[in-house]
Amino acid sequence: MDNGVSAGSTASTSTLGNIALGLTLLAFGIGHTGVLAGVTAANSVSLAMYVGGAALFLLGLLEYRGGNGFNGTAFAGLGIFWFTWAKGAGASVSEEAAGTFLVLFAMLALTLTLAAASGLFGQGVYALLTLALLLLAIAAFADSAGLAKAGGWVAAVSGLLAWYGATAALANWPVSLGRTSGNAVAAG
Repeated sequence: MDNGVSAGSTASTSTLGNIALGLTLLAFGIGHTGVLAGVTAANSVSLAMYVGGAALFLLGLLEYRGGNGFNGTAFAGLGIFWFTWAKGAGASVSEEAAGTFLVLFAMLALTLTLAAASGLFGQGVYALLTLALLLLAIAAFADSAGLAKAGGWVAAVSGLLAWYGATAALANWPVSLGRTSGNAVAAG
């Protein structure tokens, strides 16, 4: 392949995975904020299913194959989240079931926050994701549109951070936030 990057390279799959995560989170978050007229979280179902779900899961498997257990866990686990969320969007489930689903995946996001080796930048992406999922879970339990909107804003910021990290890695921008070295700014 070009630029000396072999098939299954964790550098290329990490960057693509963080772009997929960032774009999906951004669309999901914007949908919850109500900032764009006529755009809801349900409008991000296709993106969540195919980019956030299927593609992210596949990239997670490639990360495992390349020896990166953290990104393998992050991408495959979050791919499962997005695919399941997309398949269940619009389904008739109780608010308690929806909230419980979000709490369970907030636990995965918290695990990723605590395990992120890429310093404050990567931890920031997953910490914001954890907070967004918790806010959305509480909003589901309490039937609170205000908390859902707040959760959407946090998810959107997390998505922007993941997207920026991947973009910075591709562009070789010097970003130093925490324990990273060189251009290792990706979220995982």
